[in-house]
Amino acid sequence: MRFPSKVTSYKNSTFAKFLVILSKLQQRDMRPEELYRAVKTKTFDVIEFIDVIDCLFMLGKIEFVAGGEVLHYVD
Repeated sequence: MRFPSKVTSYKNSTFAKFLVILSKLQQRDMRPEELYRAVKTKTFDVIEFIDVIDCLFMLGKIEFVAGGEVLHYVD
């Protein structure tokens, strides 16, 4: 997980990627692999994706539904 610091700008930190994931999940519920394909870019690798999903889940912003197969945005 990349924290903002003197070396890592906020734009390149894990926190900046929260909004990317949340904006996709606000539109509709998605399976993790479908969500990853929707947000995958050169700066958003699978490790960062997992870090972001873990953080958002622990913060209570997303939840798993349908037997843990689908991600859902929590209002």
